[in-house]
Amino acid sequence: MTEKSQSITVLRLGHRTGRDPRISTHLGLTARAFGADTFLLAGDYDSSLLSGIGDVAERFGGEFEVRHEESPLGFLRRFVGAGGVAVHLTMYGLPYHDVIPSLPHDKPLAIVLGGAKVPREFFEICQHNVAVGNQPHSEVAALAAFLECYSGGAAGATEFEGGKLEVHPTERGKDLRESVDEE
Repeated sequence: MTEKSQSITVLRLGHRTGRDPRISTHLGLTARAFGADTFLLAGDYDSSLLSGIGDVAERFGGEFEVRHEESPLGFLRRFVGAGGVAVHLTMYGLPYHDVIPSLPHDKPLAIVLGGAKVPREFFEICQHNVAVGNQPHSEVAALAAFLECYSGGAAGATEFEGGKLEVHPTERGKDLRESVDEE
């Protein structure tokens, strides 16, 4: 199992239930698959989305917290005030390959991903405004690329314990099995 030295939280800003469920779901699933511990959904409360991501974690294993965050700016103020490092992924930021080497791996990390329009306060409170590219692109792609680079290429190597299902890699087809408890 790949060990990591700190917690990683992904904060999704501005979720809109009628418009964003697919992209927000993909952000939560990508966060989990690439090594984050927590996914926070800010904006509209969406119980279906939250339970869906939580269900994946239950079925496929791993420790992963999913919840709605009523006050994302308040969360970030407390997080940074407690010594955490906040990174805002935005196409207006500095190149991620230049910033990642300077990021600590021994402090909690919050990765902030915007919705429709990110208020100025988020750019200010985050210690790093980082771009995976300076052209319009998917938040999901930005999150995956950032986490893969931040982990030194080991983000997808995480093993998830305690799940009910296991995927066994194959060249062709699908091999999905029920987990066998080892005692």
